[in-house]
Amino acid sequence: MLRDVLIQKGLSNREAEVAELVTKGLSNKEVANQLFVTEKTVKFHLTNIYKKMNVKSRAQLIVWCLPHLGFVEKEERQAAQEQANAQQIIQNPIQQNTIPAGSQTVGGVINPIPGLSSGTGNGGTDAGSFGM
Repeated sequence: MLRDVLIQKGLSNREAEVAELVTKGLSNKEVANQLFVTEKTVKFHLTNIYKKMNVKSRAQLIVWCLPHLGFVEKEERQAAQEQANAQQIIQNPIQQNTIPAGSQTVGGVINPIPGLSSGTGNGGTDAGSFGM
């Protein structure tokens, strides 16, 4: 999480909160309202954040934080995709594949579970599904 990375860089919990909200595009006034502090307090935190992060502006802070936000989102998307793939395999274990044959495509059924008939009438092998 971005906040953990910011704290490891030496920011306090409150400074990390401010940095997160700024990275999400909130103005100083919006950050102040969300954290129930004054705008002057937000500016004070930002000054400390810039010093600790060795950046000179709000834009540089955001650029520094973006890869850390992207990593978290990418990781969550990947986990969700893997879960969806696993669910699809459970629900539909028989896959329909096509094999290129010159300018035509020949369909075949692959049965990943031994002994389970794939509907080809030949004991679950795919040799008879090519129409040869």
